[in-house]
Amino acid sequence: MSDLETELEAAAFRHLLDHLRRRTDVQNIDLMITGGFCRNCLADWYREAAEERGVELDKDAARERIYGEPFAQWKAKHQPEATPEQLAAFAAARRDHA
Repeated sequence: MSDLETELEAAAFRHLLDHLRRRTDVQNIDLMITGGFCRNCLADWYREAAEERGVELDKDAARERIYGEPFAQWKAKHQPEATPEQLAAFAAARRDHA
């Protein structure tokens, strides 16, 4: 992979993070239902990439990088309890992707 490709991918990733930080109305469960991943998945992938490169990064620090603030703060401000309909759709989506 060229330096340019890496720069472009990094720019796209930063844009995705900015977009998700602005779209707090889009819940993680909805992302999981429709896309099969959520902000927490991105944090896990970020942490795994760091570890593959010998960089220690705990789960909370990775989530803060993705959410732009500590996860507990973000969750308290933006994440209501999942509705029964969301939980049912999530269960159905998991079956479809299993």
